[in-house]
Amino acid sequence: MIDVSPKFNSLRYALAEGFLYGKQETLQRVFDKTVPKGDVTEVARAAGIHAAKRCADWITFCHPIPLDWVEVKLEPDNDKIKVRAEVRSVWKTGVEMEAITAVSAALLNAYDMLKPLDDSLSFGDIRVVRKKGGKSDFSDSFKKDLKTAILVLSDSTHAGKRKDKSGKIIQEFLADKPVQVGFYEVLPDDKEIIAERLRQLVDAEKVKLIFTTGGTGLGPRDVTPEATLAVIDRSVPGIVEAIRSYGKDRTPFAMLSRGEAGVRKDSVIINLPGSSKGAVESLQALFPGLLHIFPMMQGKGHEKTRK
Repeated sequence: MIDVSPKFNSLRYALAEGFLYGKQETLQRVFDKTVPKGDVTEVARAAGIHAAKRCADWITFCHPIPLDWVEVKLEPDNDKIKVRAEVRSVWKTGVEMEAITAVSAALLNAYDMLKPLDDSLSFGDIRVVRKKGGKSDFSDSFKKDLKTAILVLSDSTHAGKRKDKSGKIIQEFLADKPVQVGFYEVLPDDKEIIAERLRQLVDAEKVKLIFTTGGTGLGPRDVTPEATLAVIDRSVPGIVEAIRSYGKDRTPFAMLSRGEAGVRKDSVIINLPGSSKGAVESLQALFPGLLHIFPMMQGKGHEKTRK
């Protein structure tokens, strides 16, 4: 199976359809409710709903998903019967396979109930009509990649006593994002030095996105949050709330992070933990939705930006 633990929950939706073919008089009996085996529409609907909930039992690599809603409908469509299934779930993966499975099960049950009446029966053309949810629904693009900086804040790393890991991991994570890392620097845990460099990056270098890593804990030299608060014009608490919430699901130590996030002019500054694991998990919590902050600051609201 694919590891979906790094993914975030979002509202997922899928609509699938398929068709049952046969003699016109046979198909009409479905809606006249004169089929000897019983009410085809209700049996097929119930079978489809049940199958959607058991999709992981049918499809080897499907994850068991907690479904919030399933609906299956049969309706006449000229010389055939259309079967449609809709599925919703707030989870980490899409639900198109659940929708397809629901349609397939409904068609199989309808076929079984009608086969004594019609030797020409067949079904097919099963497909996903529409799906929503996941990263693609929350991704923004820009005419020019956002100018970005990474600041590694650590006395020992600055002194050359320890190699940086978290900063490199942040670089790797950002490689396929619409950002351009123009600055990668290591600074000591000094509030004034950090604050001054943040000001320079925003005011002089026009960097739009700054990630710091390190100095967010409760150690005597952890001053990154204080340096950040001294620089930003407005805080964005939802960013660090998302980081801590995502992290708390993975380790109870995440609640001990004091990281801050905020805006200076038209630039965003975000404190990430100093551990490589904490840094990458924080980025997983933030992307792709984080970059939507830039069109919002430009007054574009929640409309997605396009290249």
